[in-house]
Amino acid sequence: MASTSRGDYIPKVQCPNHPEAILVEDYRAGDMICPECGLVVGDRVIDVGSEWRTFTNEKETKDPSRVGDAQNPLLNGGDLTTMISKGTGAASFDEFGNSKYQNRRTMSSSDRAMLNAFKEITTMADRINLPRNIIDRTNNLFKQVYEQKSLKGRSNDAIASACLYIACRQEGVPRTFKEICAVSRISKKEIGRCFKLILKALETSVDLITTGDFMSRFCSNLGLPKQVQMAATYIARKAVELDLVPGRSPISVAAAAIYMASQASAEKKTQKEIGDIAGVADVTIRQSYRLIYPRAADLFPADFKFDTPVDKLPQL
Repeated sequence: MASTSRGDYIPKVQCPNHPEAILVEDYRAGDMICPECGLVVGDRVIDVGSEWRTFTNEKETKDPSRVGDAQNPLLNGGDLTTMISKGTGAASFDEFGNSKYQNRRTMSSSDRAMLNAFKEITTMADRINLPRNIIDRTNNLFKQVYEQKSLKGRSNDAIASACLYIACRQEGVPRTFKEICAVSRISKKEIGRCFKLILKALETSVDLITTGDFMSRFCSNLGLPKQVQMAATYIARKAVELDLVPGRSPISVAAAAIYMASQASAEKKTQKEIGDIAGVADVTIRQSYRLIYPRAADLFPADFKFDTPVDKLPQL
């Protein structure tokens, strides 16, 4: 007779004659057998493996799974609907040619719209390599906005793009409007409008962006070494503390700081190279650079190794 012992409150099925033996599972018969004496310790064991056999010559496009897609809690009803496919045999139709088995409930228009928006959000996030937690937050934001119906007249793509921008800022990995615009089909102005309307509708807020939020990513994309990145971060922070760049966006200040740090090092980058990565115009970088250039000697960290002295930096 099989026995069940409770060691540390965990039930364990074992052979009464050989408790240390590792039981063998016979999936075909659904039995658990002791390899020492052949005793059937347990029967009716549930097989948790796949319900089909896979052969190498079968088409990969054919899905043998019958359990459906993963549950989506964002859709009404948890997406636990049943869809009956069209019949192929004569038994599937009545004498008038009508299908005997029909779907009682199909996906609602609201669920279909949300599902399409979720797919668009996933596509946009994949294009700029955003992690899954940001996609989940974006989906939740979109669901809240969609159910409130507070942005009537705005396209779902524009709302989805704005939700992605908000989710990035709330997760501490902000992206610029131009970066979001580049992976969507919506204009920067429309995303900005939806962004303000969503913040008002959901009564939420986002932290102010700073130069440090973009510095590591911009420098990495430019292929600059760690020393230049640290110098650029120090320059931008010092410029803000000294109030040298009033009214300037953090992105333009970061671009100007990168330009100054790179020009003082051996890894020099042009304004156009930095502008293409940061998404700002050359003239914007020059304007911010001119504001911080007079105090350049006070902006560099003390341990920075100059390849070009401060007095030799371009004056623009």
